Amino acid sequence: MSDAKYFTTTKKGEIFELKSELNSDKKEKRREAVKKVIASMTVGKDVSALFPDVINCMQTDNLELKKLVYLYLINYAKTQPDLAILAVNTFVKDCDDPNPLIRALAVRTMGCIRVDKITEYLCDPLRKCLKDEDPYVRKTAAVCVAKLYDINPTLAEDQGFLDALKDLLSDSNPMVVANAVAALGEINETSPHPIIDMNTVMVNKLLTALNECTEWGQVFILDCVANYSPTDEREAQGICERVSPRLAHANAAVVLSAVKVLMKLMEMLPSDSDFVVALSKKLAPPLVTLLSAEPEIQYVALRNINLIVQKKPDILQHEMKVFFVKYNDPIYVKLEKLDIMIRLASPANIAQVLAELKEYATEVDIDFVRKAVRAIGRCAIKVEQSAERCVSTLLDLIQTKVNYVVQEAIVVIKDIFRKYPNKYESIISTLCENLDTLDEPDAKASMIWIIGEYAERIENANELLESFLEGFADENTQVQLQLLTGIVKLFLKRPTDTQELVQKVLTLATQESDNPDLRDRGYIYWRLLSTDPVIAKQVVLAEKPLISEETDCLEPTLLDELCCHIGTLASVYHKPPTAFIEGRTAVTRKSLPARVPSLNGGSPSFDASTPGQRQQTVIPNQDSLIGDLLSLDFGSPSGPQSSYAMGSMPPPMTTAGQDLLGADLDSLIGGGSSDLSGHSAGGSGGYGGGGYGGGGGLADLVGFGGSSSGGPSLAAGNTGLLGDIFGIAPVSAYSVPKQVWLNPGQGKGLEVQGSFSRKNRQVTMELTLTNRALQGMSDFDVRLNKNSFGLTPASPLNVRSPLPPNQSNEASLPLNITADIAKQNPLTNLQVCFITYFHSLKHQQDIPLFFPGGAEEQHRCALLCLSHTHACPVRRGWLDGEGRLFGYLEGHFQR
Repeated sequence: MSDAKYFTTTKKGEIFELKSELNSDKKEKRREAVKKVIASMTVGKDVSALFPDVINCMQTDNLELKKLVYLYLINYAKTQPDLAILAVNTFVKDCDDPNPLIRALAVRTMGCIRVDKITEYLCDPLRKCLKDEDPYVRKTAAVCVAKLYDINPTLAEDQGFLDALKDLLSDSNPMVVANAVAALGEINETSPHPIIDMNTVMVNKLLTALNECTEWGQVFILDCVANYSPTDEREAQGICERVSPRLAHANAAVVLSAVKVLMKLMEMLPSDSDFVVALSKKLAPPLVTLLSAEPEIQYVALRNINLIVQKKPDILQHEMKVFFVKYNDPIYVKLEKLDIMIRLASPANIAQVLAELKEYATEVDIDFVRKAVRAIGRCAIKVEQSAERCVSTLLDLIQTKVNYVVQEAIVVIKDIFRKYPNKYESIISTLCENLDTLDEPDAKASMIWIIGEYAERIENANELLESFLEGFADENTQVQLQLLTGIVKLFLKRPTDTQELVQKVLTLATQESDNPDLRDRGYIYWRLLSTDPVIAKQVVLAEKPLISEETDCLEPTLLDELCCHIGTLASVYHKPPTAFIEGRTAVTRKSLPARVPSLNGGSPSFDASTPGQRQQTVIPNQDSLIGDLLSLDFGSPSGPQSSYAMGSMPPPMTTAGQDLLGADLDSLIGGGSSDLSGHSAGGSGGYGGGGYGGGGGLADLVGFGGSSSGGPSLAAGNTGLLGDIFGIAPVSAYSVPKQVWLNPGQGKGLEVQGSFSRKNRQVTMELTLTNRALQGMSDFDVRLNKNSFGLTPASPLNVRSPLPPNQSNEASLPLNITADIAKQNPLTNLQVCFITYFHSLKHQQDIPLFFPGGAEEQHRCALLCLSHTHACPVRRGWLDGEGRLFGYLEGHFQR
């Protein structure tokens, strides 16, 4: 008979009847009663009153009945903790049962009951089960350790369960190994310190067990191997060779986990080596095969492929056809395929892609058609050789007169005009023929922009804009703003016949509109025009920066992190786990290792420094500091000077052939009054004002010198060389003049000026952010890649948000030196990523912390300045356009 009868509505007095049946002498009747209890519990009825009676049924040899009772206990133990203690003796007894299924069931149930009083009694049975002779019991106990750690981490560590779990990694049964890896991985995510100390021996054991595990066991092992960084290239190749057969597995999760491991290891190998080229070819077929599965699996695979294509587009560069849309694909699959097609577009396949996109533009699904038309415009911006063909395709689509197709085409043509100015303006007349069909804000705003931007080429531009002005009050804000700007542009280009029109739009914007943005822009234009039309023309008709490729690429640091989470939910959301997982206080952010140079670019330097692994020795130890300081070649001639390029800065002082110590041995102990340049202490010291008095050369370096009004002063009573090395000597703040790190052309309208300073022993990044775009920017952030000094932001960037167009904001970002160290080449490179709400930008900037002269002095000074709390002088000078320091800089930079 079916179990459906247990879910049917029963008559009044149900609890009383169940109680009597649970206490029946007949085993069959008790089993039926427990089934009724579980059925009532499943549909949401409260049967906690039967707790003592159900517990009495635990004493049975019937495995089915025991499972049902244990299920009831797990559900109600929290609400009845005192009564749950009654079941402990049965649990302990079942853990010694001859039947391994009952032993495993008992320890599993005890782990699921999250009651502190029960947990205390779990330790002894769990310890026995971890060493049980049956592998089924051992693998169940391994998972139970993770549950115990989640309930009481201190108890799990004190009782030695973590060590016992690590011992299971060497178990003879592969399923026990897989469960042990899964449990340790779960514990490692919440533990404040690393639990698994991966080494070559352990990885070899895991890879041996990989061949005999179930598919989910293989996923756990591959995820664990992905966290290991090999010690050299040979070991990395060996792991790749042992993992690559998993690419042929039937389970999609195993394939994606194998891809994740290989993607990380490929970063550690030269990109142009024969091995990496062959491995890249192996990755394509399994990824293509995933697209033959069900739509849901296809979608997950496509989201992961999207990440892979952004990181390594060459893997799938010859597989464009598999991403062509099928007629029966769900819309979510179609849109993902379309995005990947654009990412793979290149001059070699652009003709094929455009033909396909043109077909998609005739589909019946409106959302998909819009996306396809937009994709044609993105292809034109990405592949310059195809721009003319893309414009021709868009014109063909406009001729179809399909309303939504025409409107999307106008939107993307506006972007093409921005990318290729003065090249395709001949099509404007065709666009103007479709003005009457425009009813969407984006299309209207784009058309108005085109008319205003090229008003001198459109004879009836004033009539066209006036037609839009008729329904000004009813238009969307985006259209109103664009119309205001467009008419002002028209007036500046043709002032004689458009005065009445500009007066009308300014009146509408300033006196009849409640929108503050529109009103403010109207007042700005009005005052500009009434004050100085010449300046107004320079502002409004200024040359606009070219737009860059708009393929919505992820920020590089985020992309590296997501590549470490391929096959997980993070790779589907395209967000790091910290963005959607709550309650995890110790989530470790993962990242791909530093890229190894290609063979053509020199010998690759293998970088295996990751959290939990050995780190490279970049910072000199204390024993070598004095030797490094005393071995600096102060008497060498200065290097070649840069030509003066900045009007506000004086040229560098020439000191060729001069002894930088400035005098004899007396100067080493503070005597003498000459500065580093040989001038008097009160003389000019170059850029920024006075010299650095009170002793020169090594006296300045180690803090013996006095001070002058022109430079930073040092307090009297310094303890000399050793005192400065160990941070005893007080030092003053010094800030390098700001330089343009990111110009608006590279930053899509964002200009960043910056420098580094030291304030009260705190390294600070001083920034000036200027919005040169036409719309506001918000949600600013700064991220630093791994670097030679371990620099990382100490707090979020605090910038006024949103930042309106053509406005600036000053910000100070304190930096810590607590991040992981990764040696850069050159050593002083610091990769800075500037992020806004609209896009993310990556810009590499050289830290100006080195002496002019030999590379050895440069590296020593940079290391001393950032890795030890002591004052280190950097000579007065400035940065050229490539971030190099020229001239001399007197002052101190200290972390």
